[in-house]
Amino acid sequence: MAAPSHVEHPSRSAAGVRPGGRRSRLLVEPRTLDEGQSRRRSRRAVVLAVIGLIVFFAALIGVLTHTGLQTFDRPIESWFDARREPDRTGVMVVLALLFGPVGMPIVVAITLVVWIVLARHLWRPLLLLAGMVTGVLLAQVLAPIIRHPRPPIADMLLGPDHTFSFPSGHVLGMSDFFLITAYLLATRVRRRWFTVAAVVVAVGLVVAQVVSRLYLGYHWFTDVTGSIGLSMAIVAVVVIVDTRHTTRRQGDPERPREQAAFVARDHPSAHADSTERGGTR
Repeated sequence: MAAPSHVEHPSRSAAGVRPGGRRSRLLVEPRTLDEGQSRRRSRRAVVLAVIGLIVFFAALIGVLTHTGLQTFDRPIESWFDARREPDRTGVMVVLALLFGPVGMPIVVAITLVVWIVLARHLWRPLLLLAGMVTGVLLAQVLAPIIRHPRPPIADMLLGPDHTFSFPSGHVLGMSDFFLITAYLLATRVRRRWFTVAAVVVAVGLVVAQVVSRLYLGYHWFTDVTGSIGLSMAIVAVVVIVDTRHTTRRQGDPERPREQAAFVARDHPSAHADSTERGGTR
């Protein structure tokens, strides 16, 4: 008895697009979560978005009214200025160049190309790209509207920059890239140690970039704070979109077929045994 055709094609979509077609690599590989898990993940994302927006608007209001968080700008700038040393400056310059307007697009492009080549589906790399583009557009739109001047040119260690500083594009772009990547990897690997490691590395790199921008004299505390809040909201939207479009609840009528397909893909010997037994009935 021949195996059903859908077992041979685990990536078949509800619309009937076969994996051999040109559109197959755009399909989303389904994941199974129970209803409670799906709701908890969505609720946490909403909480993350709310916290991020609160942080962003707290920084923005401080910038516009010269109150609140803005009162920390000059003391923090002076604190970093007093701790400049040649060795520290070298490290900060590397961070600024590697994850700046020139280096960051190269890092993102290489990551996306490698991911697209290796991935079974394009969903995650495209979701990462969408999050990055959203952050870049928001930074480009908000800066000339808010018109927050940078710290004094005399404090800038890599030459003058006359553009506006709120929000920090460096911090926003790096935060989006590493936090979204950490989420997209951790939710598929689903190992606690990997999740912890991914989050620690992502947050550590973001903090390093924050310190770099403050140390080099190109941003105020409110600039980087607003960027972090905005990035939290962007990451939350990515989590919600990903959860809604890639997960199926346990008990979904299509789940048995998908389960059989995954068995055929990941455990071909087990599938062959079950097919052989079915054929001898």
